[in-house]
Amino acid sequence: MIDQKTPLMDEVEKHVRILVSPLKKEDELEKVLKVKLTKKEFKVLKNWALNEPLEPLLEKLTIDEDRYGELSLKLIKKLNQEKLKQEMCL
Repeated sequence: MIDQKTPLMDEVEKHVRILVSPLKKEDELEKVLKVKLTKKEFKVLKNWALNEPLEPLLEKLTIDEDRYGELSLKLIKKLNQEKLKQEMCL
């Protein structure tokens, strides 16, 4: 069976600058991200992956757009840390 790309995998690949090896399967990748990211960062990433509207997410997380911008930058920086990239890859 060929590994299928999932929205979460696509989103992670979109934000990671250099991926040396392929990402883990969806469920394993999700476990790693849940441990390494904050709950808010993980929800933002899932929101991006599912291409959902921003307003409901901001209300759910009780943050404003400025905080959302900071959270997004921090999330992308975390995704590009070597240690996390190694854990996300096979």
